[in-house]
Amino acid sequence: MIEIAELSLREISLQLREPFHISSGSTDVRRVVLVRLEDRDGVEGWGECVAGETPHYSSETVDTAWLAIRDWVAPRVVGIPLSRPEECHERLDAAIRGHRMARAAAEMAVWDLAARRESVALSVLLGGVRDRVATGISLGLQPDPATLVRKAILARDAGYRRIKLKIAPDRDISFVSAVREALGESVPLSVDANAAYSLADIDRLKALDGLDLTMLEQPFDGDDLVRHAALQRVLRTPICLDESITSTARLEDMVTLDAGRIVNLKPGRVGGLTEARTIHDHAGRHRIPVWCGGMLETGVGRAHNVALASLPQFELPGDLSPSARYWVRDIVTPPWTMEDGTLRVPREHSGIGVDIDHDYVDDLTTRAETIGG
Repeated sequence: MIEIAELSLREISLQLREPFHISSGSTDVRRVVLVRLEDRDGVEGWGECVAGETPHYSSETVDTAWLAIRDWVAPRVVGIPLSRPEECHERLDAAIRGHRMARAAAEMAVWDLAARRESVALSVLLGGVRDRVATGISLGLQPDPATLVRKAILARDAGYRRIKLKIAPDRDISFVSAVREALGESVPLSVDANAAYSLADIDRLKALDGLDLTMLEQPFDGDDLVRHAALQRVLRTPICLDESITSTARLEDMVTLDAGRIVNLKPGRVGGLTEARTIHDHAGRHRIPVWCGGMLETGVGRAHNVALASLPQFELPGDLSPSARYWVRDIVTPPWTMEDGTLRVPREHSGIGVDIDHDYVDDLTTRAETIGG
């Protein structure tokens, strides 16, 4: 039985090594909300909210998530017994419409705490089967094709198993063509539009079809499965849906409409690990490949992603870069490191498998609040 005694919220501010640019904006300093749970026996669990500072990727933000966790999530988690971690998702999903990123931060912390209580790795508790997970890299928008080519070559030489290029209508065909020519046909290459296109751009998107891409990710708005289906009918490149897949029901809609053929599965986007695992299972039944995307997480969020990506249906390299890809210093020890294009799944350690650098988190904290205790 799990009974949470207190939920602590921390907002930290973490400097990126370099600004990360996508079609909807850029980030150079990451505001992150961390959730720490402690049960009646003093066992803790950690989660991370993946919401951004502004409502570009999602309607949720750091500030809306803070309010949602404090006012709506915490009262449904603190002091209420749980017989298993899945009950947290069930309780939150029944009581709170939307706010999936806020809910996920607490739900994933419950999973970490449950794994620590059972003295097993989070990946084992979830049903993971891998000791290592393949990792890809996501390269943000660059000022010119030559700069993008240089970064892509460095990524290839570093051993990444897949290279993803962010694109926008003014930085797509010539940029992607230059990278494909420089890397050759053997390097897996994909593109991610972050919903920057419309059907008016269909000729531009069809021009990408001849570049032997692994996938074209989220060209249209997240709510727009019908237009994704129309585009998929005229492309041989598989469309991958990211922002569109917020629940198992949305995956079923995608399959029914043939609006996409690959899923970028992010637990923080779908309400946590319980729903992510259900989506994973449904995708397997439909023979839909899934992979684990990234949201500029710290080592806490990355730990949850790595555990999820150890499940069997994760057939493609995820955006699971090592800590040094984004951060001068991560908030976990040991930091995440890559070897031969993979990250190790810490199956021999309980919980998420890394330790929180509490002193460093204290130094980075800009606000804090505790509910319960």
